Amino acid sequence: MKTSPSFLLVPLLFAMAWAQCPVPADLKTANGTKICAQLYTKNSAYYDQCCAGSVLVVPPDEDQPYMPSAFNNKVTSLVVGQRCELTVWSGKGKGGKTRKFKAGAYPRLQEYRKGIFGDWANAISAYYCKCS
Repeated sequence: MKTSPSFLLVPLLFAMAWAQCPVPADLKTANGTKICAQLYTKNSAYYDQCCAGSVLVVPPDEDQPYMPSAFNNKVTSLVVGQRCELTVWSGKGKGGKTRKFKAGAYPRLQEYRKGIFGDWANAISAYYCKCS
C-alpha cells in the first residue's frame, strides 16, 4: 500500500499546533500546588502562537464576578487543569451568556460560539473555577 507524504505530515502538524499551550496535567505552581486554569490575552491565527501574552493564573475554587481590568474582555485562549471546570460569563457580576469549559486546552476562543452572533474571544467578564 502506498502512503501519501502529506498523510504522514498530518499527525506532526497536529502535534505542533498545540505546542504553545500547556498540557492540563502540567498546571501547577513552582511549589507543586494545583492550578485550576490559566487564561491568556494574546490572539493569533496560528495555534502554536496562542496561549501567550499576559497570563491570569486561577487557583481552585476562585470565584471572580468581576475580572481584573487587565483581563476583562481580553482573554483569547485558556487551559483548564485536569479534574477541573471553568465557568465563564460574558457580563460583569456573572451576567450575560455563560459557558463551562472542562479540562483541556482552548487555544482559540473565537472557535467557541456564544449564541447566534459572537464568540468567546475577548468576551469573558467573570469566572468561577472548581476542581474535584
